[in-house]
Amino acid sequence: MIELIPAIDIIEGQCVRLTKGDYGSKTVYPLNPVDLARRFEDLGFKRLHVVDLDGAKSNHVVNLDILEKITSTTHLSVDFGGGIKTDEDITHVFSSGAKWVTIGSLAVKNPNKIESWITQYGADKIILGADVKDGFIHISGWKENSSVKLFDFLDSYQNKGINNILCTDINKDGTLKGPATSLYRQIMSAYPDCHLIASGGISSIDDLNALDKAGIPAVVFGKAIYEGRIDLSQVAKQFNL
Repeated sequence: MIELIPAIDIIEGQCVRLTKGDYGSKTVYPLNPVDLARRFEDLGFKRLHVVDLDGAKSNHVVNLDILEKITSTTHLSVDFGGGIKTDEDITHVFSSGAKWVTIGSLAVKNPNKIESWITQYGADKIILGADVKDGFIHISGWKENSSVKLFDFLDSYQNKGINNILCTDINKDGTLKGPATSLYRQIMSAYPDCHLIASGGISSIDDLNALDKAGIPAVVFGKAIYEGRIDLSQVAKQFNL
């Protein structure tokens, strides 16, 4: 059964969601990230995806205090991304309780740094953030086309031992128009043993069921929760959380 991973995106200590990565289109929700994490745990979720959008914008980790509060007051396994650029950043994220780090832009810009982290922490601790638009990886808060093709990018890190992939279809993210299921099927066909986490466009329980039926190992979803499109109690019951 598909692994369900709720998401918390943070700007200035608040839960937010962007549309297609556009900071100008952010929606702020009156929810405390730590309280929300506790609610997810109470419903039976085991894992949480946390994105430090302040960190992604400023190119260094910002919201470590929230990460530490979540990991110290829940038993959730947290993957954390946003602004992880230096050895100091990744050390602080792990020491603050994250189980995994999600790395996107840096994996394009500085593969040697990622290789050093693979050696130090192990490939299983790193999730490759593959943010894709029209077949190409986008970086720098999704604003820059790296000119790197998605499958070339995935090939390069599969060869380095990274098996955890978080793939976001930028055209779908925050739109509530359904996931890029055909893209995820292509990835699973090319890398049948990868742990693929689908991201972007989830609008309903039907979308979760469709990804499960397609054999996608995991899915991250957030906006549909905050907009009331998905009843978490129903999800917990249907997916036996």
